[in-house]
Amino acid sequence: MALRHFFLILLVVTLWAFNNVAIKWGLLDLPPLFLTMMRFVVVAAILVPFTRITREQLRYLLPLAFTFGFLHFSLLFVGLKFTDAGTGAIVVQLGTPIAMLLAMAILKEKLTLVQIAGIVTSLTGVVVLAGSPTIPAWWVLCLLLCSAVGWAVSNMIVKKSPAIKPLTMTGWLSFLAIPIVGLASFILEADQLNSLVHSSWRGWFGIFYSAIFSSIVAYSLWYSLLRSYNVNLIMPYSLLTPVLSVILGVVVLGDGMNSFKIIGALLVIAGTAIAVINLRNLRMHARLPKFRRLR
Repeated sequence: MALRHFFLILLVVTLWAFNNVAIKWGLLDLPPLFLTMMRFVVVAAILVPFTRITREQLRYLLPLAFTFGFLHFSLLFVGLKFTDAGTGAIVVQLGTPIAMLLAMAILKEKLTLVQIAGIVTSLTGVVVLAGSPTIPAWWVLCLLLCSAVGWAVSNMIVKKSPAIKPLTMTGWLSFLAIPIVGLASFILEADQLNSLVHSSWRGWFGIFYSAIFSSIVAYSLWYSLLRSYNVNLIMPYSLLTPVLSVILGVVVLGDGMNSFKIIGALLVIAGTAIAVINLRNLRMHARLPKFRRLR
């Protein structure tokens, strides 16, 4: 891999990891569902005017607006209101092994014994993490797990959907999710506009960072890298995101560490790595001539 591409990968996972810090700052001034909606408003305003979708694509984007826009993002933001940045990132990482289990049950995809062992290890990590004081109540853990399930279900829908360009999907998902999340905020929250008007830099930073840097910039760089390199070479780097989230949470936000959090994080990340990293494909990719890999 070219050195500049390696640093681009590190930049992307750092942008994603710092997003949890930005969200925590935003939540100091804004209600979580309203913050989620404002994120979607910014993303949609930037991307939708420059993208188009077909009626067939819309059939799949509508359920995605609920599973990805509401279940994943909204519940993640609400969960982060009550726990620290690192813990939230660790639990949501379970979206990957959950997606693999759903693919086995729904799409009849086969899992190897190694992959099953990795998934069991990840789930064990969440059991350990549940004992951490950074998760103040069982329902907070349930919110984060539902967020991970929302991400996993969204992957199943994407697999069945017609081809949609990544930024087109991001923009229209955001646009279609605005009324769903907005209605939830209207019913469950209060004084949203006043909180926005009187928000400090933290609230606005949370909105714009999550929308522009974590979503548009990071995903644009990520997909450009996927066009140049094998997926099996790039995807394992995404496992650095929860690790960096924990570190940034401690350094920037002053989050605490404890044995439950450390052991749980190690089990979740190690289990996910075992489940998703295809060592044989990596070895095959490493043996390919450079001109073939970059074609």
